[in-house]
Amino acid sequence: MTSFPSPLSRRTLLRQAAHGFGWLAFSALMNQQARAANGALPKPHFPARAKNVILLFMDGGPSQVDTFDPKPRLQAEHGQPFKMPMEATQFASYGTTFGSPFTFRQHGQSGIVISSLFPHLSRCADELCIVRSMKAEFPEHSQACYFMHSGNPLQGRPSLGAWVSYGLGTENTNLPGFVVLNGGMVPIGGVENYSSAFLPATHQGSFFDLYSGGELVTNITPADSPERQQQKLRFIRESDQRFTDSLGADAPAVDAAIRNYETAFSMQAAVPEIADPRGETELTKRLYGLDSANKFTAQYARQCLVARRLVERGVRFVELTCVRGLRFISPWDDHSDIAAGHPRNAAAVDQPIAALITDLKARGLLDETLLIFAGEFGRTPFAQGSKGRDHNPQGFSIWLAGGGI
Repeated sequence: MTSFPSPLSRRTLLRQAAHGFGWLAFSALMNQQARAANGALPKPHFPARAKNVILLFMDGGPSQVDTFDPKPRLQAEHGQPFKMPMEATQFASYGTTFGSPFTFRQHGQSGIVISSLFPHLSRCADELCIVRSMKAEFPEHSQACYFMHSGNPLQGRPSLGAWVSYGLGTENTNLPGFVVLNGGMVPIGGVENYSSAFLPATHQGSFFDLYSGGELVTNITPADSPERQQQKLRFIRESDQRFTDSLGADAPAVDAAIRNYETAFSMQAAVPEIADPRGETELTKRLYGLDSANKFTAQYARQCLVARRLVERGVRFVELTCVRGLRFISPWDDHSDIAAGHPRNAAAVDQPIAALITDLKARGLLDETLLIFAGEFGRTPFAQGSKGRDHNPQGFSIWLAGGGI
C-alpha cells in the first residue's frame, strides 16, 4: 500500500520552507499590526489589577430572591396567584407567589442587603459587588453549566479557567495554571466544564482531590527511589525527544502531553506542601472553620484555605466545587423545600468564604485576586409545589469581590 506524507500546515510551511524566512517575515508583519493596534486602543478607565481568579461555583442554582436580591412584593403577595407573566420553566410546575422564608438586612457602609443565610459573609459586605441582572440561555443543568463555564451550551469550547491560563500562563512552573478543587460534587456535564477544548491540553483543569482523604493528586507520591525515578525520567525524556523529532516541527498535541508529564513531575514536591495545613496558625484554621462541628463546613473550609495557598503560589485560576453529601446531585437545586435546603448549603460555605476574603485582604492579595460566587442560573419567584422553586434562567444574581472590583 502506498503511503503519502501528511500535508504541511501553513504555519509549518512558513517555518520550514526557505529556511524559515517566510515565518520570519510573517512574524515581523504581525508585530507591526500589534503595535499599531495597541497604539489605537483607548486606555482603560482603571488599571487592571486581577492576576488570579477564584470561582466559587454554587452548583444547582441558588435562589436570588432568598440570598442577595430581596423582593418585598413577594412577601406582600405570598400565597396569592402570581400576577406577572410566567416564562417556561424546567418542570412547568407553576405555584403561587412565594415570599422568602428568610429575612434580609442592610450591611456595611454600603448598605448592601443580604439574606440571613449568610451571617459571616454579611460582615464582608463592603467587599462585595452584587450583580442582579444575570441571565442564562438554558433552563437545564448541563447546558447551563457549560454556558456558565464556557459561554457555549455544548461540549467542545474552552472553559473560563482554560482561557485565563492560556492568556496569562502560570507564575509557578511547579503547578498547573488552572486547578479544580474537587469537594466530591462535579457539576452536571462532568469534567467537560473544565476542558481546554482546542487550546493546548496544558490549560485544562487539573483536579485536586479534597474529598476522599487521600493524596491531592492521585499517585503524586513517587513509588521508586530518587535514583530509580531519575533513570526512568531520563529514558522517557529521550524516547519523547526521538518521537517528537520523527514528527517534525508541528506536533502541538505531543508537546502538550510532554509538558503535562513534566508539570506532574514538578508537582511531586509542590503539591504535598500545599495540602499540608501545619504551616498555618491555629487562628487561621479557626477563621476558616477547619475545626467546625459541621463536617460540610470543615470540608469547604479546607478547599478555601487550599485555594488561598494556590493563588499565593501563582496559580492563575482556581475553581471550587460543592461538597459531597449535601444532596445527591446539584446541592443548591431546591425544587421541594427551600427553607430546608438553602440553610444547609449556606452553612457549608458561609464561614469559609468570608474567611477567604478576610485572609486574602490581610495578606495584601485581595486587590489582585478576583472572587466570583455564581450558580448556573437562579430560581423562580413563584413556588414549585408549595415550598420549592424551579430553575430560572431569566434573571439571577452573582457577586464579585477583590481584583479592584
